[in-house]
Amino acid sequence: MAVKIEKRSFGKTARGENVTLFEIGTPELTARVLDYGATVQALLVTDQDGKTVDVVLGHDTIEGYETHDGYLGACVGRVANRIGGAEFTLNGKTYPLAKNDGQNHLHGGLRGFDKYIWDAEVLEDGVKFSRVSPDMEEGYPGTLAVSVTYRVGNGAFTITYDAKSDRDTLCNLTNHSYFNLNGGGSVLSHVLQINADQFLENSNQCMPTGKILSVDGTPFDFHVPKPVGRDIDADDAQLRNCGGYDHNFCLPDTGDLYEAAVLSSPKSGITMKTLTTMPGVQLYTANFLGPWAGKGGTMYDKRGAVCLETQFYPNAMRCEGFRKPILKAGETYHQTTVYAFSAN
Repeated sequence: MAVKIEKRSFGKTARGENVTLFEIGTPELTARVLDYGATVQALLVTDQDGKTVDVVLGHDTIEGYETHDGYLGACVGRVANRIGGAEFTLNGKTYPLAKNDGQNHLHGGLRGFDKYIWDAEVLEDGVKFSRVSPDMEEGYPGTLAVSVTYRVGNGAFTITYDAKSDRDTLCNLTNHSYFNLNGGGSVLSHVLQINADQFLENSNQCMPTGKILSVDGTPFDFHVPKPVGRDIDADDAQLRNCGGYDHNFCLPDTGDLYEAAVLSSPKSGITMKTLTTMPGVQLYTANFLGPWAGKGGTMYDKRGAVCLETQFYPNAMRCEGFRKPILKAGETYHQTTVYAFSAN
């Protein structure tokens, strides 16, 4: 089935930049993506009753994205997630970063990849967004040429990340879509399976300490599918530290596409499988979301969505034994994540 791609204006940023929305349409799945932040604005899926459900949170206007935090649907980088102490050491040199999460660095800094207009190239089955992050942007060394490609086909939304730098740097890209397979309301009745034996211990700042824990016998055991809300308020230090789930689960670090998680809704009958080549996936249960009005006036609030952010381990530069998100000069960063949808 041919993919239909259309584009239209999505308004102007506060800086006066034109924003364009690209609609990538197929009978099974339609994606709407913005050149602002390479943002996933909507994913339209058919539920078990034949109705169309928008399964990601977002905004109807560019002003919504500029005035609310949360990184809804955005491509975040140069380094996704947290860096403790807002600095890292590379090749013997220490690089200070913005402290935009308490004393720590989060999602690329004060103006990360989510706040730029990306160049867009329309493909047969999707859109390729690209930009050049200049040397020392947000404190990161090296001029980084980066692209993120969104493709739609056979009910799957595929994200491909590519990057290359002229100096050794850090690179850890992810998409920060918030998923609600009912289109709104609480996500606690969604059923989740995560194919991981271990997760990272967090401090009370939701910062990995460097310790890897077993999921066995804990609220973090999702080997057998269970409702997201079953154990979320359990008397567990890790859940208290982050107000719910905001933890990295450890996946096989083989570079092969691996089925990391399966999320489903008994109400809509929609199932979403998450597959990735990355060695980690962050489960975030929107513990600090909203409240504010999103698309169509739908209220977005705490625990109103699930994020499954594929990534290298957070805070890896500060944790001994973690694989470092270092991209050597001239080498290629290439990762793939797939969100595959179906309905009962």
